[in-house]
Amino acid sequence: MKTKILAFIFTIVCSLSYAQTKLADKFFENYGYIKAIELYEKAVENGNNSLHVLTRLGDAYYNNSNSEKAARWYGEALKAHKKIDAEYLYKYIQSLRSVGNYDEADKWFKELSVAQQGDSRLKGYNPDEVDLYAKLTSKSEVVVNIENLPINSGNSDFGSYLYNNTMYFASAKGNDDSKVYNWNKEPFLDLYEVAITEDNGAMAYGSVSELSSNDINTEYHEASIAITNDGKTLYFTRDNVNKRQRLKYDNDGTTHLKLYKATIVNEKWTNVEELPFNDDIFSTGHPALSPDNKTLYFVSDREGGIGQSDIYAVTINDDGTYGEPENLGEKVNTEGREMFPFIAQDSTLYFSSDGHLNLGLLDIFKSDILKGLRNEPENIGAPYNSGYDDFAFFVNSETNRGFFSSNRPNGKGSDDIYGFNTVQCKQEIVGTVRDSKTDIILTGVTIRLIDETGKVIEEVFTGDNGDYRFTIDCNKTYTVVGNKPDYKEDQKIITTAFDHEKVNTVDLNLEPLIIDNQIVINPIFFDFDKSNIRTDAQYELENIVDVMRKHKGMIIKIESHTDSRGRDRYNMKLSDRRAKSTRDYIISRGIAANRIKSAIGYGETQLLNKCANRVKCTEEEHQLNRRSYFYIVKE
Repeated sequence: MKTKILAFIFTIVCSLSYAQTKLADKFFENYGYIKAIELYEKAVENGNNSLHVLTRLGDAYYNNSNSEKAARWYGEALKAHKKIDAEYLYKYIQSLRSVGNYDEADKWFKELSVAQQGDSRLKGYNPDEVDLYAKLTSKSEVVVNIENLPINSGNSDFGSYLYNNTMYFASAKGNDDSKVYNWNKEPFLDLYEVAITEDNGAMAYGSVSELSSNDINTEYHEASIAITNDGKTLYFTRDNVNKRQRLKYDNDGTTHLKLYKATIVNEKWTNVEELPFNDDIFSTGHPALSPDNKTLYFVSDREGGIGQSDIYAVTINDDGTYGEPENLGEKVNTEGREMFPFIAQDSTLYFSSDGHLNLGLLDIFKSDILKGLRNEPENIGAPYNSGYDDFAFFVNSETNRGFFSSNRPNGKGSDDIYGFNTVQCKQEIVGTVRDSKTDIILTGVTIRLIDETGKVIEEVFTGDNGDYRFTIDCNKTYTVVGNKPDYKEDQKIITTAFDHEKVNTVDLNLEPLIIDNQIVINPIFFDFDKSNIRTDAQYELENIVDVMRKHKGMIIKIESHTDSRGRDRYNMKLSDRRAKSTRDYIISRGIAANRIKSAIGYGETQLLNKCANRVKCTEEEHQLNRRSYFYIVKE
């Protein structure tokens, strides 16, 4: 007998846990995370530690931005089941990082790397699996404003570098006395400077002048500079010239490029020195400095490289000497041309290449190799890149303003400098919340913004005018949910296009739960000839629970009715069982029994339509008579 009783109790507990889980799932799927958490945790208390319940608890807290609790429940899932899906493991790692538990996060990140080698968050996109051109030219969530600079000439202008509101660049603008470079019949390149100011967000450019120096520009090429943080040292590229500033050639009659440095004296660049790792038989040029100025990067076609030209790094010692140049390796360099390196303040390496997959000719790429990451370089895509040569990228990481050079069509010269600034493509959601019955505005309504994954991004309250506002991203889908005590929630879905600064109006209408002397909810459905509370009925009854939790002194009575099918006496008993099942569910959710004055069934004695005995009616007409009322007898 004792065994049977225990088995019976166990069956009741399991049944209760299963019902709680189904109801919790329904709230979770409708973004009711707080209620879902309450029900899932109650299921755990009742002995349900299934993978589904534990990971759903993790998700509910994760989506509500409670990283500490999310990490706890994902961790519980791992303890109980040893292995969880990669998606949950990834969110567990994110939660651990969020709370500062980096060691544990790194441990599980390694597990994820082994188990999920194709995960895009670990390896980036696979160009073999996508249409590369479509990917690189598609509109993203970033708006890039591009301007062909007014300083461009009808010849070649490129290689911009900004320091202390002065932009330095190379140009073949020349003058009437300039030598002409036979390759393109333009004057040889010289270095120029121009002051830049910002006026109400727009960039203004001063007068262009040659570099403040008598020692830098020669009759031949000078281009591509880098300046140290203290502004005292300038690195630049120049044709190989002798002391009399005449071109020097190798045995094949080719003149190569060399790197030089100069120092500032009385606001003029002077003391020009050739760097020791140049040579007459190969080119060295395109200097770039690391953020700490301890490493110089450059381009060279020297022997032992990987391709036509490679990017190298060389240490700058404290005494001003240099270490041995080192090739950056196959994660950057290819059999093609890698050129024009630039290192941003966040240590991102930008460079141009025609060897990596691109839109045509030279494209601009970025790499995190200097941050210790060995992932593949990323093509930064349109509009920076085109089907033409795109190169000499420079960006201020703090302002997201910068420059690049290109020979794309519709420019002013053979190469032009383009300025850009990037802003996140943003839109707004605005709306007003009203009572659906009276149309009056509702203040103090909780409005949640939920992303495509179900995560709550932001939560606000309606103001005195019943309005709310969110700033959102372009090309995303969001759900807006409004909640207020004594009202049913309302939710709307909105999908944004790529339309910067568009304002989307999403008004919400909350249906009141208390109307006159009743708590009004959607119909409580029972299976035919049954009195057990279905999950969809429990979902509706939670509105009754919420109202009674808010109004601590409220007392209600429950009435239940059936349709006319079946015997009158049987229907009376059936409706009474349904009323009492409804009462028992509300009590099971923590509402005191003495707050429900009565729960009575009235059978088919109070039909709402013509559907009496032996009257032919549709199922919908019969359903109208199967209903429950919740009358307030004391507020």
